[in-house]
This record gives sequence, structure tokens and C-alpha cells, in this order.
Amino acid sequence: MKKSAVLLIYTGGTIGMIKDPETDRLKAIDFELIYDHVPELKRFETEITCISTDEPIDSSEMLPSNWVDLSELIKEHYSTYDGFVILHGSDTMAYTASALSFLIQGTQKPIILTGSQLPIGTIRTDGRENLITAIEIASAKDKFNRSIVQEVAVYFEYSLYRGNRCSKISANQFEAFQSPNFPQLAVAGVNIAYNNEYLHRSSLQNPIFSNKLHSKIGLFKIYPGIPMESYKELFNIERLSAIVIETFGSGNAPANKTFQECLKKYIGEGGIVVNITQCNSGFVQQSAYATSAFLKKIGVISGRDLTTEAAVTKLMYLFDNLENKKEIIQLLKIDLCGEMTMIKNKE
Repeated sequence: MKKSAVLLIYTGGTIGMIKDPETDRLKAIDFELIYDHVPELKRFETEITCISTDEPIDSSEMLPSNWVDLSELIKEHYSTYDGFVILHGSDTMAYTASALSFLIQGTQKPIILTGSQLPIGTIRTDGRENLITAIEIASAKDKFNRSIVQEVAVYFEYSLYRGNRCSKISANQFEAFQSPNFPQLAVAGVNIAYNNEYLHRSSLQNPIFSNKLHSKIGLFKIYPGIPMESYKELFNIERLSAIVIETFGSGNAPANKTFQECLKKYIGEGGIVVNITQCNSGFVQQSAYATSAFLKKIGVISGRDLTTEAAVTKLMYLFDNLENKKEIIQLLKIDLCGEMTMIKNKE
């Protein structure tokens, strides 16, 4: 087998920081000198090429346009490299991973996002292991010289997760991510144990790259006693094309007259509403209780077990790549790239 070639893309984030001895402040490292910072990479039988965005992007500043830029960058280099590793701030990493899973459908090569909780220049950093293992996964081939991982994934603290199935759950623990509704794709111990049964395989022969995302998507989290009069303007079809609502339990919402009127008016004017649960795990079932049955009756779409990140980015993708509203609704109800569990008797 020939040497695997991996493209390492640095966008910003804690992992790429070191402390400046003169100012005692954190600054971005030069990833052209990555072997100086992580000499263990020299032992890989992998050709590693490093590129960086023009300026490091704090992950809280990530925009849909940045996700499109990453998709275009991977498209440009797709035929040259066997795998891709994106270094990214952890705060919005799951959003970026979800967006890329829709923008790059049918990839037969690994696109692995990773980062760290501590800068790579810190003695106790988790960044070194995360980077090393992410590169190993991105370069891993089976006995037929095919990439073992063929999807967008997140690697963090010994675990590999499907990108559109995970969320950040801790601000201060190394185990910062979880994928409560879908098994880990791999666990890194002495060896990397791949969960082959759950690795995504596309029926597409070649990847389809998209370069458009629709930004007029809203997110609305319900809480007890919410003053709906203050939120009425959110349900404005001129401002938002679709809204994700985070409801209680299996998709329940209060029987608030103002809320119900807002939903009915918005949907009647052509808006799309997707219902996902605030719970870390489980499904939305809009027929389980009277309040959720009302949502189903007026046309709210069940988001099943979509994460918030996947629900928002899936809508962004669909609205700017399809013109037919009926087709958008149809595709919201099915699994496109592993983001949703399809089980009978689950809406």
C-alpha cells in the first residue's frame, strides 16, 4: 500500500494555541512547524500537509459562510488526499461537523474534526493525543485499501462520534462530547476499535458538494412560564423561513393560546417548524400526549432524535438547495446522511 496523505486544516481554537513567553498570552502556532510541536507525528507512515485559514477563527465566531468555505476547500483537494483533519474550537464543533455532513454527502474519505480543552503548548494538554489519533483515523485503510471511516466525524478524548450525532456537553472536562442517540464509531485504547456495524456507507459513487446554506433559520427553546407575547415577532415568515423548537420530553409544549396561535399563523403563511426534544437522549413522538398531538395536527414536523446542531444545519442545507417546500418537508422526515434514526412507530 502507498503512504496515506492527510490534509490538516487549522481553522482556530484552543488546540492551536501556545503561550508567548514575552507577553504570557496565548497565540496561534504556525502549523507549518507542526512537527516541532508534536514530534510524534514524524513516526507516522503518513504524508501530512498543513494549511490554515487566513486568520484563526474563534469557534463562537463561526458562520455558515465558513462552513461553505471548508466544504469548498475539501472539494478542491478531495482527489489529492486520502483523508482530512480539521482543527476547530470545541464550542461549535458539532455545528460545523453537522453542516459539513450535509454539504459533503457521499464522501468515501474521512473528514475528522478535533480540538482540545487545553492549548497544545500546555503540559497537560489533551490536544496532542486528539491530534495524533485523528490523523491516524484519517489515514486508516482496510485490507482493500479503502478508508475505514467514510463520513464526517468528531474525535475527542478517545472517542470517535458521527459528526451530526454529537454535541458538546462539558466546558471543563476532557470528555467534552457525547452522542446519546447513536453509538461511538470507534474507541481508541491500545488499539483503535472501530464499530464497523455503525460506520456510514453511502450509495453514491462520488461525493456531492454543496456550496449554499440558508441563514434565516430560527431556534426557540420553550421553558415553563415563557412570556409568549415577548416572542411573537420571532414567528415572522419575512424574517425566518423555518424554526426549530426545543420542547419538553417526547415533544410536549404548553397549551399556551398565544404560542399555538403563533405556530398556526406562521405555518399557515408558509413557515416550517421542526420539533426536537430538550432531553439529551430520546425521540420526539408528537402523538404521545394531547399537547404534542396538537403540534402534529397543525403541521409541526417531528425532528425524531435530531440534535439541535443537526436540525438547524439540515434546514440551512435544504432551504438553499431546494426550491420546493413539499420536497423540503419530505426530506426533513427522512435520514439523509446518518443524522436521524428511522424506526417504525416513531414519528
